[in-house]
Amino acid sequence: MKYYLTVLSLVFFMTSSAFSQEKVVKYKVSSGETINQIAQKFKVTPYDIYQLNPDARTGLVPNSVLLIPTKTGEAKKEVSETKAAVTSGKEIIHEVQPKETFYSIEHKYGISDEALKAANPFLEKTGVQIGQKLVIPAKGSAPKAVAKPAKEKGAEKYVYHDVQPKETKFGIAKQYNMTVEELEKRNPDIVNNLPVGYRLTIKGTAPKTEAAPVQTAKAVESKKPAETSKKAVTYMEYQVKPKETFYSLGRVFHLSQDELVALNPSLSEGVKEGMVLKVPAGYIAPAPIVTAQIPDKPADSSWNKPVENTGGGIKIVDKVKSTENEDAEIVELTKKKGLNERKKVVLLLPFNMAKVQSDTSGTANRIKNDKFLNMTLDFYSGAMMAIDSAKVLKLPIDVAIYDSQETKTTSNVVGLTPKIQDADAVIGPFYQSNAETTANMLRSYNVPVISPLSKDSANPIDNLYQTIPSNDVIKNSVFDYMRSKNGNIVAVVDKKKESVINYIKQNQKGVAFASLTETGGLDVANLKSLLIPNRMNYVVMETGNTAMVKATIKALLDSQKTCQVQLVILEPNSTLDTDEISFDNLVKLKLMYPSVTRESDEQPVLIYEKQYRLKNKANPTTYATRGFDVTFDTMMRLSQGKTFQETADLMTTQQVDNKFQYYRKEDGGHANKGVYILYYDSDLTLKVAN
Repeated sequence: MKYYLTVLSLVFFMTSSAFSQEKVVKYKVSSGETINQIAQKFKVTPYDIYQLNPDARTGLVPNSVLLIPTKTGEAKKEVSETKAAVTSGKEIIHEVQPKETFYSIEHKYGISDEALKAANPFLEKTGVQIGQKLVIPAKGSAPKAVAKPAKEKGAEKYVYHDVQPKETKFGIAKQYNMTVEELEKRNPDIVNNLPVGYRLTIKGTAPKTEAAPVQTAKAVESKKPAETSKKAVTYMEYQVKPKETFYSLGRVFHLSQDELVALNPSLSEGVKEGMVLKVPAGYIAPAPIVTAQIPDKPADSSWNKPVENTGGGIKIVDKVKSTENEDAEIVELTKKKGLNERKKVVLLLPFNMAKVQSDTSGTANRIKNDKFLNMTLDFYSGAMMAIDSAKVLKLPIDVAIYDSQETKTTSNVVGLTPKIQDADAVIGPFYQSNAETTANMLRSYNVPVISPLSKDSANPIDNLYQTIPSNDVIKNSVFDYMRSKNGNIVAVVDKKKESVINYIKQNQKGVAFASLTETGGLDVANLKSLLIPNRMNYVVMETGNTAMVKATIKALLDSQKTCQVQLVILEPNSTLDTDEISFDNLVKLKLMYPSVTRESDEQPVLIYEKQYRLKNKANPTTYATRGFDVTFDTMMRLSQGKTFQETADLMTTQQVDNKFQYYRKEDGGHANKGVYILYYDSDLTLKVAN
């Protein structure tokens, strides 16, 4: 019997008492309306609407009816009172809000396009702009005489700007010496988002007919052809997780607080757990679940080979012949010409099929609640993307995937020995103890075992490779970088952070510690005295105390008048994720920190993300991308005409998110020191310093 697991989308169920204290009204969806607009109109969150209308998650259908929760029925009254005012013969004033159009305003008040423009003649010239005060005529009132416009002066020269990846409204406005508000008034369509490729009007009026590109205000090295239409922007939904703030959301999506609120008006009342936010698809955070099938047939059938039941799991075999003319370059590795010797890669993944088969609650329920299985499926989906890439490149690689049936202390890898002892590389198991058992078991066969997810310090085993850098390696990389820049390093460390104090004193000589007061606060005067003019001062701040964080940031901002200063943290700091800490100030200090992953808009990265979305109908999670990176990196190393061990000693590689820079540990075995040093640049984007 074949067993399949299908990862299902999460479905949120409403308890019978969820809205027991609230009234529910029916609302007919108008063409072009969004969930966020409707939620704002009724003063509820999109999440509230989705609870009553689960099908709305897939999109709104014009003329369909939604159930809207409202405690007092005021929302229903608000929807009808505007039309009532117009019908009763009252002339009212309407202030244009973000995202409003001619159609939405006319629909709201039940008036015609001619009546609205007759009452507001300037609309013929300016169009609808945010903040405008519009006269809404009473029904049946005579149109006002339209004054002839005064003769205009010579037309202002038209200047445009094509939005590039990672650009922000703030950065563009600053480039042209204008405010963000001025930029939005000239380009109302960018209030809620800033799509890449969109043509912004900086000065003048856009020509109505297609013309040759006009010289921009700021010369660029290479100009793109003029676009005749605006690119469509796609959006995805993101549900706010516990403890998330504007700062953390801004880091994830590269959007300012104002941009987030513009996209989601309900955020004007603050970030609340469970909110469903609208964000541009290009910036959406990875989805928690992907679509895949496991075993004994892989999710992707593009290999078009029968799956062999090996007893321990599944085996995927594809006899691909290399060609003399292939020479595809992927990041830093290339496929060697004429390389015909076939290599074998084994993946040991903890599907734990026996547990899934015996679970009486059903497959879907287990997938929903089993985080470890979800992580495994994510990793597997990324690995399958890597296997697809190997096929496209015609790499001479055979891949076998087995169910390692592992827990923290047990696995079935011993029984799999006859099937994997001839492998050129083994990826897995997930748990450190099981990876070490596998490495010891295969040591006599000289098979490298690659530990894909464990962060634990490994025992000295010659053929074991740790792919995730240890905490000390991560910290060391920051100090190595700061010293390479001849920086003056100062540490602000809370007394409670004894482990950090000991680490710096034992491993990072020459670092000056800022003094603390008797009450444990920061001695600001002492900190400023440790800063050196005409030299970059790196201030390493390790504290969870909000008052100390604020005092440090204020002191460094003051010191920027006379010194070069950059703020550094060694590990994630939840205090910086609170609304009490200004994200703008962190940007001013170019907050820097180490990370084992990066964000990139390089072409291979964008291709991977696009293909993953097409295949799995979701964005890749961290585990999915790691599955791709580890698997693809392993296969490419084996395609260099050398053993995996030889490439580990010679080559540093960089894949989608991860860098692999293996080194031999003094006590034996190999570890990875591929760490990125990231910092926030003035345009609010994260950049790699090293």
